[in-house]
Amino acid sequence: MANLEDALRTERVVYDEDTIRNRVKELGRQITEDYKGKELVVIGVIKGSLYFLSDLTRAIDLPVKIDMVGFSNIPDTTSKTGIVRIVKDIDIDITDKYVLVVEDVIRTGLTTAYIIQNLDMKKPKDITLCSMLLNPDRLLMTIPVKYYGFEINDQWLAGYGLDRDEIGRNLPYIAQIPKRK
Repeated sequence: MANLEDALRTERVVYDEDTIRNRVKELGRQITEDYKGKELVVIGVIKGSLYFLSDLTRAIDLPVKIDMVGFSNIPDTTSKTGIVRIVKDIDIDITDKYVLVVEDVIRTGLTTAYIIQNLDMKKPKDITLCSMLLNPDRLLMTIPVKYYGFEINDQWLAGYGLDRDEIGRNLPYIAQIPKRK
């Protein structure tokens, strides 16, 4: 079997390990400053945010509670509406808490908006978004993205949580891969 890079046919490294590490540390410092003295719950979106969530929460110098939310796409629905099926809801009570939702990538914002709407029903004090990658040109709605690592365009990416058919998440960097035909 081919190695991981060959299996994905990586074209080029877009963000190397050092660049990612430095940006995550910057985000951690900014979040630490912004949430000093507040009760913060960090919620990662499974599976893509796994590596970013792990590194980011270690870069935040505050006591934080961590939880995960998971969802699956609904065939012929999710891509058009953003509506997803929640397969793992949060276990922590977020009532009157500051919530930071951590995503791997936000493109249209439809799915993220649905997740935020679901969390908002649990009556947190505030919900803010942090995404490793953001494609502002594709956003279809206004969502509260306060923190992001890097802006991207429509290139196809894998690594640092991003995948193609569940492969590539464990690359320690983010690479461009060929678009599907």
